Amino acid sequence: MGSERTEISSLGEFGLIDHLTQNNETRHASTILSVGDDAAVIDHFGKQTVITTDMLVEGIHFDLMYTPLKHLGYKSVIVNLSDIYAMNALPTHITISIAFSNRFSLEAMDEFYEGVYAACEKYGVDLIGGDTTSSQKGFVISITAIGEVAPDKFVKRSTAQKSDLLCVTGFVGAAFLGLTILEREKRIFEETGAQPDLEDQSYIVGKLLKPEARKDIIDFFAESEIIPTSMIDVSDGLSSEALHICKQSNLGCIIYEDKIPIHEEARQFAYKLELDPTACALSGGEDYELLFTLAQADYDKIVLNEQISVIGYMTDAEEGMHILTRGGNKHQLTAQGWNHMES
Repeated sequence: MGSERTEISSLGEFGLIDHLTQNNETRHASTILSVGDDAAVIDHFGKQTVITTDMLVEGIHFDLMYTPLKHLGYKSVIVNLSDIYAMNALPTHITISIAFSNRFSLEAMDEFYEGVYAACEKYGVDLIGGDTTSSQKGFVISITAIGEVAPDKFVKRSTAQKSDLLCVTGFVGAAFLGLTILEREKRIFEETGAQPDLEDQSYIVGKLLKPEARKDIIDFFAESEIIPTSMIDVSDGLSSEALHICKQSNLGCIIYEDKIPIHEEARQFAYKLELDPTACALSGGEDYELLFTLAQADYDKIVLNEQISVIGYMTDAEEGMHILTRGGNKHQLTAQGWNHMES
């Protein structure tokens, strides 16, 4: 991008909205009325509607020193779509509201929206509205995602059953390691001015800056006629999410350390930093994988899917929530996931 800078104040609010949405496409027949009116109109033709909203605040949820605006736009959409998928639903629409200070140029906003539109295109979602306003300092993003699900096929956190299998998709722990290396390099840069060295860790850095949501798994469930008994997305660390399912389903669980899927690159880098890869998986966050429970009778349906790992099973609440280590020791599971309320 050149050094060209257009002040947003030169457009005014409606001019800005027109500019940012001039190439907005709609993909769904359910989108009756999109951007440009007092409200959008959608009709889900007899499906049930799922709605979620998420706010991202500069300095709390993201750091623009190492987060490209295009990646931030993409990720802002993904974190909301992930919540819709966690309900066993398919996202169809989003609204996006942003507040930003005058240090952001029109070119910066274009870059952010490029990421938003890339995510909408990849996941087949319509952007149908939102709001823009100024803030005293920094950048605040609030996105609402709307999805649809066949009547009563949505999946809650509170419906796991005793002896269900506890499963997770993909790999966990890498985003936390990506954050660790980026924060380390930021510190070094601030202290010495040295250029960042990400040590070719594109996998873990990518997991933090450009996560993906697990649409493929929801499609797989539909094809395989699987309905998980409970589900949650992994945004605050594996242990924290497992505890949510246990608490809301009034159950306990056993997780086997050696069954937790950790990518080899993440494992090796954790060792290099003298961190325990299992602790990164349990306590890190922002992986946006799906943690779900499944009736044992459905095991044969998932056994060949390499994207799904069975990591444990559900027990009576009295038995508590434990992790069984490689060495055969049993430890109580604690929620050490990130707490965004403490900066």
